[in-house]
Amino acid sequence: MRTRIRRYASAAAVVAAVTAVPLLASPASAAVPPPSVSDFDGDGYADLAVGVPDGTVDGHAKAGYVNVVRGGPKGIGAHGSLRVSQATAEVPGSPEAGDRFGASVALVDMNGDGIAELLAGAPGEDVNAYPDAGSVVAVAGARSGTRPASVVATGRAASASYGLSVAGADLTGDGSRDVVIGGKGTVVLRTADGLSGTVVTDHMGSRAPSLAAGDFDGDGTQDLAVGYWSTTPYVRSHVRLYRWDAAEQAVQNFWNTDNAGVSALAAGDFDGDGHDDLALGECREIADENIDDPCGPEEFAAGGGIHIHYGGTPSGSFGFRHQTLGQDSPGVAGVAESGDRFGAALAAADVDGDGRDDLYAGAPGEAIGTRSGAGATTLLFGGPAGLLDASGRGRSAALNQGTPGVPGAAEASDAFGAAVVTGDYDGDGAVDLAAGSPGENAGSGGVWLLPRAGAAGSFAITPGKLGLPSPSSALGYGRHLHSR
Repeated sequence: MRTRIRRYASAAAVVAAVTAVPLLASPASAAVPPPSVSDFDGDGYADLAVGVPDGTVDGHAKAGYVNVVRGGPKGIGAHGSLRVSQATAEVPGSPEAGDRFGASVALVDMNGDGIAELLAGAPGEDVNAYPDAGSVVAVAGARSGTRPASVVATGRAASASYGLSVAGADLTGDGSRDVVIGGKGTVVLRTADGLSGTVVTDHMGSRAPSLAAGDFDGDGTQDLAVGYWSTTPYVRSHVRLYRWDAAEQAVQNFWNTDNAGVSALAAGDFDGDGHDDLALGECREIADENIDDPCGPEEFAAGGGIHIHYGGTPSGSFGFRHQTLGQDSPGVAGVAESGDRFGAALAAADVDGDGRDDLYAGAPGEAIGTRSGAGATTLLFGGPAGLLDASGRGRSAALNQGTPGVPGAAEASDAFGAAVVTGDYDGDGAVDLAAGSPGENAGSGGVWLLPRAGAAGSFAITPGKLGLPSPSSALGYGRHLHSR
């Protein structure tokens, strides 16, 4: 989930990137960014949360933990990390097999004190008599270790799986962050002042609902985007927008696109008009009714497509203007192939400092040469017309383990790009990229850091390098990431 914390470089800094160009020019000079909202230890640098729900804790398989990797002058990975689990003294509960603590993570400064809280979901948590009801906790950050944690919400039925997804956003406009929680078949809201309510209940399958936040209606307050889909027992596929209704003290649905199944959502101002837009990642038409083409032209759906709805249109209606792109779009790196999963992960930030957000997209199923599922990422640049220009051409740069300067080697099933995030981890004012590769090293996993959004100086952090327990186990490290 992304809030509109913008990073601006100098106007003279222009990144000239074209299809398949692996290296991005760094800004010549960059303004100091605002304080990071993902600074867990309060040292002024953005940190990275890596959920490891398959990790063993105190002998309990898949009890799960979160690895908070500290940023600093030398970037992520050089300043240590912290493991947070239900075995941590300040965290409620106790580790149990199958809790899957860390299946969803978010670093969010909930109260504006400059130190982020860690939101962590445990969808396998048993609550009273309800197995797998799930729970979400908020763990307060500190300069060393953690401060006291509290339970944000628990599921109220067996297999409710609260904590499949989690996000923080100021939906009520009071300056504090509210918590949005996704489970099996439901999305709920817990406001900063303690109000609880249901956002939506529907058939969602076993997938985590996709969540994003942005000011989509232009009223100056964040709204919530929710995406989900299922084919059993009924076909359901929706992307819905909700805004806070002060009179009703609840969120109200104000915009929908139906029949669209998405794997990821990201909010950003891709055309620089001052209005938030919404990107739908790995968008596919579930019902196949050929009525409204909710994901745009079908020729862009091969291998996964990204469909963008723009705000600030002349009609005054969100989403009236839209674009669709895939790896066969002019100016977009790569070639669309079945199973690429282009857009399965998304993150938005103004990487090149031109005042327009850019979109970082993962394609964990991408084949690199003959190595199927090695995975890749693509940085798509915003412009006056959005992610595509008036002629329908994009500007992009490809980054993967086959890119010169990027460490490691592309191997089958690495799933590079299964998760992507952005942040200024070394405090130099430029946006850095991070990509998870949970299949690396026989499923142990890793995270690749791309300073200043390029291959130069890139490096990987892995469970072994960080001294995590059982580093050769199938931890899937890098599948669940959050930072901003």
